[in-house]
Amino acid sequence: MFASPTETDIAPSGTLLGLLQRGRGDGWLHALAAPRSEAVAALEHCVLHDPRADWQLERRSLYYARLYLELGADLWPLTDHLFHADDATGGEERTGLALSVLGHLATYGRGHALRLLRGYAVRGANWRWALDELAVRDSDAGLRGLGPRILERFPRTAEGEDALAAAVRDSFEPRPWRIWAEDPERPAQRKRLTAALERGDFDRWQRQLRPSGPRPGWSVASVLDWARDGYEQTPPQWREAPAARCLAAVAGPEDRSALLAAAGGGHPAPRAAALRHLADRDDARALDLIEAATNAAHPQLRRAALTAFSRMAGPRVLDRARAWAVRGDELGTTAAALLARRGTTTDAPRVLAALRRAVRAPGADSRELGPLVEGVGRLRVAAAVPVLRHLYRETPSSQLRCHAARALAVTDPCFASGLAVECLWDCEEETRQLGAESVPTGDARALARMRSLASDPAEQAGVVSAVRCRLAL
Repeated sequence: MFASPTETDIAPSGTLLGLLQRGRGDGWLHALAAPRSEAVAALEHCVLHDPRADWQLERRSLYYARLYLELGADLWPLTDHLFHADDATGGEERTGLALSVLGHLATYGRGHALRLLRGYAVRGANWRWALDELAVRDSDAGLRGLGPRILERFPRTAEGEDALAAAVRDSFEPRPWRIWAEDPERPAQRKRLTAALERGDFDRWQRQLRPSGPRPGWSVASVLDWARDGYEQTPPQWREAPAARCLAAVAGPEDRSALLAAAGGGHPAPRAAALRHLADRDDARALDLIEAATNAAHPQLRRAALTAFSRMAGPRVLDRARAWAVRGDELGTTAAALLARRGTTTDAPRVLAALRRAVRAPGADSRELGPLVEGVGRLRVAAAVPVLRHLYRETPSSQLRCHAARALAVTDPCFASGLAVECLWDCEEETRQLGAESVPTGDARALARMRSLASDPAEQAGVVSAVRCRLAL
């Protein structure tokens, strides 16, 4: 199901590098048992070459930071990476993981990490990320000293003042800007930043009063034309969802024939909008129109039809999903995912069969597998345990592994004494919390780990709460 190591940068799951790239608890434990040089080399490879398919959803930084501390790894390779010549063109994905790791190390009291973040905030291309890390970890005095050097990034020109106002307005963590705006020792800086803060507030207020963007006319025909116009722009704008919301406001019973005609054929953009509107209204003909659209040549129209179907509910929809779930195409997978979310125990064989098909299919990812994995857990399908164990061990997605662990917790009687212990070292907060809720407190290794998590200053509140509840029993 997953791409081979020759097709991706993810090493096999049985290797130390592969375990660390996946963020598995076993990777952490194997790194401590391996020769230090080998473990440090694998760790640095992961941090300098982010293994995550989606860095906005998957977590690794705390997992790697803790391992840096345990191994006593040096930070000079991170320094070379951050200040490399490629920094100017690499984008935030190149340095984001390294900066997050340094942020956690600063929380643990590593002064070198804090100094690296300060230096990169002054000289690095991805300085906003470094500043956000400092905003929640550095002292007021440390941040105050950075103010003049950060402001040097913005020349005292009209364009520079515009860029400064935008940076202040769009900052994820406003604390540094407010500290600099209140610095009593730098009146010129205070004046400049106060103006930027006021301008940012005014810009937000102005955008709320006068939202930008095109608006459709107040009729069904106008909304469908607006959807078509968006698609024909350069680059194309796919307005299926906003057009469907507009149709909900303007369409009445007398417009049903026009909407059915639009959903039955013609231009893909208004067709997708009409399909979604009819599906949201549970129209009697929506399911047949969706089935026809999934056979269309246009890929965005097919995806829109599948999305419209996945939003539907009710006995009639479940009956159709049961008929479609045996198909081996995208519609069959979507139907099985709908049964996984809303079906009954009688649908368990269909959901399990779809999961097995998806696991065998090349290129399957967590987006397809996630709903099915959650479904076999919701329906408590004991026969899915071997597949779930395989997914847990092999998937490069830490999010999918978390779903598999939750499903195993309710289907596998051996989970509490087996994989749940490993979960305590996992990179994902939810997986660690599940491990804390599931492991037997009589396990000495698990008990020592939970005590460590309970006192860890960087651990998430949900994990700490679950650990302390178990330790209090």
